[in-house]
Amino acid sequence: MKETKVIGIIGAMESETAEIKKAINIEKTVKIAGMEFVKGRLGKNTVVLSQCGVGKVFAAVCTQAMIMEFSPDLILNVGVCGAIDDGLKLCDMIIGEKVLQYDMDTTAVGDPPGLISGINKIYFDCDKNFSDACEDILKRKNINYKKGIVATGDKFLNDSLLTDKIRTEFGAISGDMESGAIGHVCYVNDVPFGILRCVSDSGDEDSADVYAKTLSYAAHIVFEVVCELSDGEL
Repeated sequence: MKETKVIGIIGAMESETAEIKKAINIEKTVKIAGMEFVKGRLGKNTVVLSQCGVGKVFAAVCTQAMIMEFSPDLILNVGVCGAIDDGLKLCDMIIGEKVLQYDMDTTAVGDPPGLISGINKIYFDCDKNFSDACEDILKRKNINYKKGIVATGDKFLNDSLLTDKIRTEFGAISGDMESGAIGHVCYVNDVPFGILRCVSDSGDEDSADVYAKTLSYAAHIVFEVVCELSDGEL
């Protein structure tokens, strides 16, 4: 039986996890499937942090390994994302309410876009308590944010026609390459999850250049919010 609540934190890249790792009072380090998991204290919470790598498969492997090794009570996916909603600006924060995988496509056999066969779901719900806690902090810090649906696919979004399609088809406000896979794995394991990301680009043809210039600052904003969250009881 666990003595304290354990919070899992997953980011895809070093730029998304490095500051968080430095802030953790590390007690244990484990390597699974080539991924490092560090466990320790961050603020008032026991956390496990891992840098999973980019894309849905790495994210899924990391999430399952974290669940099996550390039995977290909540898993957070943090990092940057591309804007899909027209009203979003660079460095606005995204709080996920639902996630999906926009490149899951069995429409040829009559399924709706995004449907995951077997469990017959398109959307996975994020943990409301975590979302509310994020919203409280962002309001207090006067940081622009939007709550909504996060769309995931194995593609860096740099195509305005595709982002328009994802927005129209799924009602998504932002896109990334991990959230939907993490939500999927958490759902089948009955583990609550939350999504907190910062807009690094606009998901259009200029995304790569804008992303390169914005990534570091956007990741730092996420780090600051994670630290504030850790000062409370998640």
